Parts: sequence; structure tokens; C-alpha cells
Amino acid sequence: MYARVIIDIAHANVDRLFTYEIPEGIAVQPGHRVLVPFGAGNRKTEGFVLAISSETDVEQLALKPILRTMEPYPALTEEQIALSYWIAEAYHCLLVDALRLLIPAQMRGGRVKEKTVRTVRLRPGVDLAAAKAALLTKTGVSRAPKQTEVLDLVAQAGTYMSTADLCAFVPGASGAVAALLKKGILEEEGQETFRSPFRTAVETPGKALPFTPQQQAAFDGIMQSVEQGGGTCLLYGVTGSGKTEVYLQAVARVMQEGGKAIVLVPEISLTPQAMERFRSRFGARVAVLHSRLSPGERYDEWRRIRLGKVDVVIGARSAVFAPLTGLKLIVVDEEHEPSYHSELAPRYSALEVAAKRAKLNQAVLVLGSATPSVASYRRGLKGIYRLLTLPERINGQPMPQVEIVDLRNEFRAGNNSIFSAPLHAALGQCLSAGEQAILFMNRRGYSTFVSCRGCGYVVKCPDCDVSMTYHKLEGVMKCHYCGRTARIPKVCPECGKPYLKGFGVGTQQVEEQLAAQFPGVSAVRMDLDTTRTKNAHEALLGRFTRGEAQVLIGTQMIAKGLDIPNVTLVGVIAADAMLYIPDYRSGERTFQLLTQVAGRAGRADKPGRVIVQTYTPEHPVIGFAARHDYPGFYQYEIAMRRAALFPPFALFLRVVLTGHDEAALAEDAARCAERLRQSIEDALVQAGGTAQELLLLDAAPAPVKRREGLYRYQVLARLARTKHTAAAVRAAYAYHDAHWKAGMGDVEINPGSMV
Repeated sequence: MYARVIIDIAHANVDRLFTYEIPEGIAVQPGHRVLVPFGAGNRKTEGFVLAISSETDVEQLALKPILRTMEPYPALTEEQIALSYWIAEAYHCLLVDALRLLIPAQMRGGRVKEKTVRTVRLRPGVDLAAAKAALLTKTGVSRAPKQTEVLDLVAQAGTYMSTADLCAFVPGASGAVAALLKKGILEEEGQETFRSPFRTAVETPGKALPFTPQQQAAFDGIMQSVEQGGGTCLLYGVTGSGKTEVYLQAVARVMQEGGKAIVLVPEISLTPQAMERFRSRFGARVAVLHSRLSPGERYDEWRRIRLGKVDVVIGARSAVFAPLTGLKLIVVDEEHEPSYHSELAPRYSALEVAAKRAKLNQAVLVLGSATPSVASYRRGLKGIYRLLTLPERINGQPMPQVEIVDLRNEFRAGNNSIFSAPLHAALGQCLSAGEQAILFMNRRGYSTFVSCRGCGYVVKCPDCDVSMTYHKLEGVMKCHYCGRTARIPKVCPECGKPYLKGFGVGTQQVEEQLAAQFPGVSAVRMDLDTTRTKNAHEALLGRFTRGEAQVLIGTQMIAKGLDIPNVTLVGVIAADAMLYIPDYRSGERTFQLLTQVAGRAGRADKPGRVIVQTYTPEHPVIGFAARHDYPGFYQYEIAMRRAALFPPFALFLRVVLTGHDEAALAEDAARCAERLRQSIEDALVQAGGTAQELLLLDAAPAPVKRREGLYRYQVLARLARTKHTAAAVRAAYAYHDAHWKAGMGDVEINPGSMV
């Protein structure tokens, strides 16, 4: 028998299948990771077996044997192997890079191992009564009471028992265990165990909640798709309408019928709440996958899934690759979130991967959101997706009242505080009533930039073309792109005057001014700076959920998914910060963030209130968000996209080039643009289209011109979406492969970030 193996080396020259002989005595299946000799020196190298055959056209003498399998079971399922081929084609990456997405990174090179614990049991054939009698004095008193206790516990267990458990029941039992082992009464063995990412056990099993008529209709629609063997459902439900309960009961029904499910959430901060709900319903049959797990925890959760000990997987973007077999349901909560798009190569979309997995498994994909992406909602309206709606909150609770505050009027009135007069008054009322508030500011740090009041100089990162953000608590400026830190200069580097000062507002400054204006009020701040450590999200949210803090201050990680009954006030400090980023989706993302964060207020029996501070209250996007009017926003946004020929009526194609020499880089970008234009136009014409379907193609500095010491230029193309577009994309890929060189990045289609 012969195995077709792809070597675990990320290089285009070896990104193909090699044939190896399977020696007798080694059981190999497709999906196994194997150790093989590779190269002229027969260096031992890891690889993935993708196919098995009884025949080969390779000369027998030229074949090398597989040395061994890396695990006793295939690491990849057959479906995952098919998925890896699709990923390599869809995202134009190496096949080995696609395969690497499917396993924990630490498995490669054996950087993580199974955990074993020391266990003991009665040695077979030992007479327990005689062993205990030998410990007694003539008067019947035990000479070694701890040894007697250990023997009783081990006998009750009837099998191996860990020494850690024995010591928990019998303090100081380690000496007794050692003595019994020496006497040959006990025998020892290491037993494999799974490291758990859960710090607490499930205390009270959760029960299914009764459905509203709208929830029942949504649930029925999902189940109809399951019965029909697949499809995509778009669950559009206002904040607080009970989407999570629909997910829970859909997962429960699928499990009853022998199927399994994946549930994706966009933020790690949402994972603790999601896990608590799903674990309360489904107990130990739930696993979690996200980037904040330790290598050992991630590996063991992956093993539990692969070994069939799990029915439901909850996690962030990478959980879409969980090795579940029998997959029948994939839920993507907050499907509109850009965090589902990987910014690292392969630049995959978790939504697209989920759709492909659903198709491969004849499973149902459920996309849920209170603010669906424009593209998804359009597919729902066209009938491509089954559109399910939850138009009202649970129990008829009203949507929170939204008040828009014009900060221009506040400035004219002499108020230079972060808090407008209406927000200050509302905070006072909320806190006095013993209720809780959320303050949303989508920028971390203290000040957004440091500038000289004398000459206008702005301190920028020497390695990146962005201003440095002042972090007051640490007393430094930080670059949020490369992480460089520096002290604020005592004098301006440009004019030499001591007039440097921080401008703009970040979450640290909100926290400081809250403490100054509301002394004694306890606050929790959640941003990238406060949540870097393991379990930080869970700890901070736990404090707020338990009422140990009255105010939660944070960036977009607090804007969605949180369900805290005592929150009655949400304050948006600066709504304009999101509107003017250089991205055609800035209006859509602003509407989504404002609507999502507003939806955190008034989710129980207390009415909610939202105050949005802005310098542009007349902007249509802010008005639609204030009215909770998603259909109105969609009609406005889709008309703007149609008029400008932006996605979904077109697609962007982008190549980023980087280098140390800006002049040479600009020439390379211009040359690339001209050749790429010719390749795309030729492909369009050959496919039966016209060159005019290429709406734009230009070379220019990227919006962030310099990053981590390298200059960045981009070649950006915009193509009308027609039946000829695929041919143009293939031509772009072919040009990239033929002319690839160091510094030229991947071809990105509709990149998640345009900066």
C-alpha cells in the first residue's frame, strides 16, 4: 500500500503530494500525520497523509517508507481533507497552510503532549482484608491509620485512583501511598487526562425557556432546513429578541437526532457568557476553542472533539475548523462582525468556511444578527437565504430610548468635559438608583494622539505611518500597530518648545473622568490593554455581572452579546470616531456598533436609555441607529452602494507590496498595476466580457503607508460583479504566481480591512 503525503513545509516548491510506501505493521489512513524521510539527507519530517492507494506509477526502488504515525488516530477527518483543498483554492494559499489551520499549532513538532496523572490501585490478587489486618496491633488498633484509609478509598473506587484525589480525601496520604507501593499492596500507573479550560463545574442545569410565537417560527424554519438536508438561514432579530434561546433549542434538537453543532461568537469576551449558557444545557458534551486557551488546554479540547467526546463546540473564528464528525448545524452569532475575517494568511472568512462545511456535511448554517451585513440581508431578501425574523424583544419589552446629543452645542455652552450635560445627568440618576451603565468608547489608551500646540507636530511611530497613542497609566506612548512604546519628549522634536500634549479621548481618560466626576463609583474597563491575560475577559465581566462594579467602560468588545439585566443606561462617548475611516463599510460598521451597544440597555423589566454624543447628529446613519431602523438603514446603504458600484455590486481586489526603499517600491507598484491591468482586461475579453468591467485599477501608497519599518504600497482594483468576474480573479492569481517576489503580498478579494 502507498500513501500520498504532503510535507509539512510551507514552500511552493514542495507543496505537492509525494508517494511513500506503507511498511507492514504500520496502520495508516487518510488524515494521519506521519513522520517520513525527506530530501537528499532523508531528514525526518512531518507530513499529512491525504490519500491511500494500492497502486503507484512511481518506481518501487525510488520509494521511501513511512517511519511512523504521529498519533494513533487520523488527525484529520475525510471532510477536513476535502475542506483543505477548497481553502487552498478559494484563498489561493499553499495546501499545507490550509492543512495547518485544521490542527492546534503546538501539535506540529511535538510541542504539546498528552497529560498524565499518577494513579494507584490494589495490585491484582492482593487480599484486602489480610492487608488491612497486617496493619493492626494486637489490640486491634491500626499502626498506620492513613494506610488503612487509603486502602479503603482505593477499594471503594474499584479501579485506578489518582494520588491527588487520595491526598484531597486523606491529608498527607503521599507517605502512606509510598509505603503501600513498597509493600506491593498497591500498584502504580500513569493515566491520561484532559486539561480543562473551565475553572468551575456546572452547578445548576439550565432548562429550555418557553418560546414566543416569533421564536417558535424561527426555530421551525431552522428545523425545516435541517429536515431538507441543509441550506442557510439568516436569523435577523432585534437586540434582546431571544436569538440565543433559538440557537440553544436548535442545537438540542439536532443532538437528540444524533447530530453535532458548532457555535461561533465574534469576540473572546463573549465566550464566557456563551459557554455558561451552553454548558448549563449540555454539560460535559461542550468544548471551547479560542486563542486565549493555553497550548495544553487547546490541544486537549481538540482531542476531546476528535475522539468523539463532544457534541457542541463553542468558540471564536478558528472554532469553525473543529474536527466534529456528524456535523448538522453551524451557528454564526453576530454574523456581521469583521473579526470573522482573518487578517493573517490564509486570509479566510469564517462565514465562507462555515458555508462550505455545511455544504460538505448537508448541514444547516444559521447566521444570526440584530444588524446583518448588507450582503447577507440582500441574500435573505432575494430568497438565497431563508430569512427568519424576530422583530420584538422578549415579553414585549420596548427598545431603549435613544437621545442624540450635539457636541457642538455642548462646546458652545462651555462644556469641555467628556460627558455632555444630558449624559452626566443620566449617569447620576442611574447610579443613584443602584442600576448599572455602559460607556462605549471605541479607542483604547488615554489620548488618541500627542501633538505640539506650538507648531502642530504630531508624534508618529518611527516604524509605522500612524500617530502614537498616549497611555497615561503606563506613562508612555504606544503604537497600536507594531507595539512600540516611548516616553513623551519633554520638548517638541520639530520646534523645540515644551508644548506637547495628548489630544482626543480613549478609554483610560473616560475611566479617569468618571472617577473624578462620580467619586466612589466602581468601574471596570475592558479593552485590549486590560484583557491580555488569560481569563481576563471572564474575570472583568464577572465583576460587572455580579454588581461589584456599577459602570462598564470599553471598546467594541463590550458592544454586542452581553445580557446584563441591571444595565439601564448606555452612553456612546464619540459616535463620529467610526464614521470616517477609509473604508466603504464605515457607515455600515458605525450603524452596527451603535445599534449593538444601544441594545445592551433595558433588557429586563427596567426601561433602557441610550445617549449618543456626536458632532454630526444630522448624519443619516446615526439617525437610523437612533430609531433602531435596520430596514431603513439597509435601503439607504444599498442605494449608496449601487450608485457607487461598491460591493455587493462589485468586488475589490488588492495586492499590498512592502519594502524598505520607498522609491523602488513605488516603481514596483506602478509596474505591477500596469501588468495586472493587462492580465485582467485580457481575461475579461477572452471570457466574453469587456475591459470596461474593470472599473478601477490604481497603484498608490496604502492608507497606512508605513508599518513595522516597511513602506506599504497597494494595487487596488474594482471589478463590476458579472459572470466574467471569476475569470478576472483567476487571471490576477496567475499574474501574482508568475511574478511573485519578496515583498509582494497575497491577492486579497474584498479584504476585511482596507488600511
